[in-house]
Amino acid sequence: MSSYKMRSNEIPLQDSWDVIVVGGGPAGCAAAAAAAREGARTLLVEATGSLGGMGTSGLVPAWCPFSDMETIIYRGLAMKVFESLKAQMPHVGKDAVDWVPIEPEKLKVIYDELVQEAGVTVQFMTQLGAVDTDENGRVAALITASKSGLQALQAKVYIDCTGDADVAAWAGAEYLKGDVETGGLMPATHCFTLGNVDEHAYLHGPLLHSSNKTSPIYDILGSGRYPLIPDAHICNNITAPRTVGFNAGHLWEVDNTDVLSISEALMQGRKLAAAYRDALAEFQPASFGNSYVANTGSLMGVRETRRITGDYVLSVEDYVDRRSFEDEICRNSYFIDIHGTEKEEKQAGGKQEVIRRYGPGESHGIPYRCLTPRLLKNVLVAGRSISCAREVQGSVRVMPVCLAMGEAAGIAAAMAALLPEPDVHAVDTSALRSRLREEGAYLPATEAEQAKGEGGSGVLSH
Repeated sequence: MSSYKMRSNEIPLQDSWDVIVVGGGPAGCAAAAAAAREGARTLLVEATGSLGGMGTSGLVPAWCPFSDMETIIYRGLAMKVFESLKAQMPHVGKDAVDWVPIEPEKLKVIYDELVQEAGVTVQFMTQLGAVDTDENGRVAALITASKSGLQALQAKVYIDCTGDADVAAWAGAEYLKGDVETGGLMPATHCFTLGNVDEHAYLHGPLLHSSNKTSPIYDILGSGRYPLIPDAHICNNITAPRTVGFNAGHLWEVDNTDVLSISEALMQGRKLAAAYRDALAEFQPASFGNSYVANTGSLMGVRETRRITGDYVLSVEDYVDRRSFEDEICRNSYFIDIHGTEKEEKQAGGKQEVIRRYGPGESHGIPYRCLTPRLLKNVLVAGRSISCAREVQGSVRVMPVCLAMGEAAGIAAAMAALLPEPDVHAVDTSALRSRLREEGAYLPATEAEQAKGEGGSGVLSH
């Protein structure tokens, strides 16, 4: 590819920030709110026109579980967001904690209020274009593009919540991408909503989910009349009156770090949503005969791209052993949810799980060191691109745990910004854990803390 040199290289600079967060999904919103709550002058940069990422612009119709089947383990800001939305959805039970539906427009406002109340400055419609670094492993500035033109943004500490680790990767961090042998990525899904659904028929009709072997989705696939519909994956929830949200089907070979790949996938996804509407209207007419495609996600449902290499790489063994860490910043209990290749997903029963799901009360810790890119001094990463094995990424990538990681990253960034030489690797993790606990985080005492009479109640010694 040839290059082009601009006639003028001078760009307006904003350098008044302590912390800049890039990406306004769950991790980014929690990170920005937490950093500002700690007193850091915080800027949140978001490429779209709303906060919330996959739960809002992406139209994911339900939260993954907030509990370990015994207690809520994603607390603090995560629980605040979750409970605030649930309180505005009358059809959701007050005690519901797992697979709770999401009404995206209400959630957008909840995230707006979360960051505004904390004192965050939000800059929408702003795309990250480049990352400038110095010779000491520090990000010197971010170059962004918006309706205000090109801008350079400068802070003491940066939090990468882009989902694709764009800030870290462009700053020179080590990373892995997809399958370590083939480079293959989990398929994407373009979520959508159908409006004017007959709720009574939907609730009392056959279960659409692929786990129901008599689901109409199998009749649809068997008919051969809807070749665009790729497989039996079809999660769905009532998200608002007469409205059902769908996380359905797969789009393979989609790379969110390739603009042409994601552009093509979005166009294909919109065609796919129309095919689902027509198929469901034919095969489940009582529920969907008068339905229409109300909305398709303005974001593609991307499950994986880059994973940074941090000071610690969370391993499959850590997950299987339910391991605890002295520097853990949250717990996670979600199952290893890896969506397979086209061949795997189209086989009977879909991709088979190979790692046993957790039982009630079981979880593992996520160390702070998974958020710290090894070669960068003033960058933290939170969200689905933290430092972990690919299999573990299939578990830690979902919204509840991203919220919990984001809050920890925000507090840590504010702490690092106060150091004479800001360094995310030098954060006092005991102090970080203490602040998280003060804000309600679920961090049971480790064995070492128990021995010292510190920390929360209970002992984790997996």
